[in-house]
Amino acid sequence: MEEDLRMTTAAGLSARDVTLAYDARTVIEELSFDVPDAEFTVIVGPNACGKSTLLKALARTLKPVSGEVLLDGRAIGEYRSKAVARRLAMLPQSPIAPEAISVRDLVGRGRYPHQTLLRQWTSADGDAVEHALEATGVAELTDRHVAELSGGQRQRAWIAMVLAQQTEYLLLDEPTTFLDIAHQYEVLDLCSRLHAAGRTVVAVLHDLNQAARYATHLVCMKDGAILAQGRPDEIMTSELIHAAFGMDCRIITDPESGSPMVIPRHTRELARR
Repeated sequence: MEEDLRMTTAAGLSARDVTLAYDARTVIEELSFDVPDAEFTVIVGPNACGKSTLLKALARTLKPVSGEVLLDGRAIGEYRSKAVARRLAMLPQSPIAPEAISVRDLVGRGRYPHQTLLRQWTSADGDAVEHALEATGVAELTDRHVAELSGGQRQRAWIAMVLAQQTEYLLLDEPTTFLDIAHQYEVLDLCSRLHAAGRTVVAVLHDLNQAARYATHLVCMKDGAILAQGRPDEIMTSELIHAAFGMDCRIITDPESGSPMVIPRHTRELARR
């Protein structure tokens, strides 16, 4: 019988007092965080502050030294891998494709969590793959090997694989890496549409203005801790940006989206202060 991840009364994805480390180097210590359901959460912060590390723990690819990650009120490590993969999909920073795999075959691997001995490939799997290929703009690349693609094309193929998984939670670690500016916004527009359709999206981004434009819930980290979280228009201030990044800036309103926009102060202006 398949595991039912909704049997417990507490729903959602969360971290409770987690300490996360790589060998002897502790990155995050006793941090708690609840992923807001049905929100587009974006995590920002300086390099090496623990953004990707937290995402890996939430995705069950990094085991906490202490504390636990909970899925529907139960330790995520207690579930079978396939059961988790039907609820949660993760796109890491630098995924590696198998040798000589085609784009279609790569995207098709997103359907693996839905396969069992009794349920092999079905028309629903084919429909999910076709939808993911179209949504990410790689339908015309289906027969090409992933290794032959440009960095941006390869990134979109990986995103298509994650979309084909059709999970409730979508975790993306720097999904705009390798993409030119137009494709960056295409990917973020896609994430926004997925969120609007009911998915919970969590992404790590470096661009503060992209984060403020697309996030419905913004998390700012520094040194393994959460400095602030909430709606971008509520928490994004010049004081927060200085505390997190050590950068002097002004916050204005983006004339296109109405979201906060970070404007770094010019060095000549700083010299006059």
